[in-house]
Amino acid sequence: MALSADDAFRALVVMGVSGSGKTSVGRRIAQVLGWDFLDADAFHSPANVAKMAAGEPLTEEDRAPWLAAMRDALARRISAGAGVVLACSALRRSYRDVLRSAGAGVAFLYLRCEEALARSRVAARGGHFFPAELVDSQFVALEEPDPAAEPDVIVADASEPLAGLTRRHVESLLAGLPRLEAG
Repeated sequence: MALSADDAFRALVVMGVSGSGKTSVGRRIAQVLGWDFLDADAFHSPANVAKMAAGEPLTEEDRAPWLAAMRDALARRISAGAGVVLACSALRRSYRDVLRSAGAGVAFLYLRCEEALARSRVAARGGHFFPAELVDSQFVALEEPDPAAEPDVIVADASEPLAGLTRRHVESLLAGLPRLEAG
């Protein structure tokens, strides 16, 4: 996806399976752009968190209010003219469509990640409710974006080191995004 100065993007969803680096990359992008950062984990209900912590994948019914809450948060920021980066798995196209419905100006950065890398990253992180044994369920649920059908998706290699990924893929691809004035 080529971005130009004419694009009025106000929301960027950094997406991919657990362990792909969504939060690290998303925080870095938000910092570079001077935008707010939101993490999808903060939108989960206590019941969803408990279910995942117990090793149970979420159902579509579990995800619906979670997706709606994130869509609403994006919509509020878009309507206020503020920029926002959301780190969210957005594994299925239907989930991405819910997030797109927040308003004009939603784009996606898909961090494509190999299963072994995702598993090792999730296993190595501490203090998170999402166990490594659920990584497989993320790949089962994943509907990789098709750039022809979803032209608002940028695809990046999640195996790159954060600095390289940010420099090579993010800063160059997002250079055309309008910088928002603070306040």
